[in-house]
Formats: sequence, C-alpha cells, structure tokens
Amino acid sequence: MSSEDMYREFILELYKNPINFGKLEDADLHAESYNPLCGDKVEMYVKLTNGKVSDVKFDGSGCAISQASASLLTEEIKGKTTEQLKAMAKEDILRILQIDLSKNPSRLKCALLSLETLKKALVSP
Repeated sequence: MSSEDMYREFILELYKNPINFGKLEDADLHAESYNPLCGDKVEMYVKLTNGKVSDVKFDGSGCAISQASASLLTEEIKGKTTEQLKAMAKEDILRILQIDLSKNPSRLKCALLSLETLKKALVSP
C-alpha cells in the first residue's frame, strides 16, 4: 500500500470518527460556513483563555475532505493565539491535510471550508 493510499484511509477514518466533533455552549468565537457547490457545512466553536485557544469543536456535514480538514484544523489550533489564527493560510491547511489537490482543484474549496469558517469567527462580533 502506498503512502498516498494510507493517507486516503486516514482521511476516511477522520470522516467516520472526527476529532473535536460537537458544540461548545460557552464559545467565545463562533461561525458557520457553507459550500453551495457540494453541500459541505462547517460550524466552528472556539473557547479562548488568556488569548489562546483552550478548547475548540466543530459541527457539520459534507464530504470526507471537508470534515477531515475541520478535524485536523481543530487539533492544529489548540494553544494558538488569535494572532496566530489570523495568520493561518491555505498552505497551512494543505500541510496538515497532506494531500495533493492539484489533480482535483474542485476539492480545494472543500479542504479550505474549515479555515474560511475560522477566519469568519475571528471577525464576527
């Protein structure tokens, strides 16, 4: 089995058993994004303590890539400051996902939906 095949299996496993899935009732940051092209939906809840992410959850539905991306992003941002979150970019998501979307650029929107949601939460009142 190639490393690409193993990573595909990892993405599917995250889809079936997402990390940090759920809601936070006392979230300091919250936003929701929707991808009308394929129906993906991600809602993110972030709890801050002393300016850093102390807890984070996401809720949503959609394809394996969008849900795996949200799972991995929630793990990635724990302990980060809001300034570090604001600085996150497309390349950060592609790095944590470890998949090459150049062959399937239509899936890029799916992969970036969680980052879009996080960025929206950072600017929402």
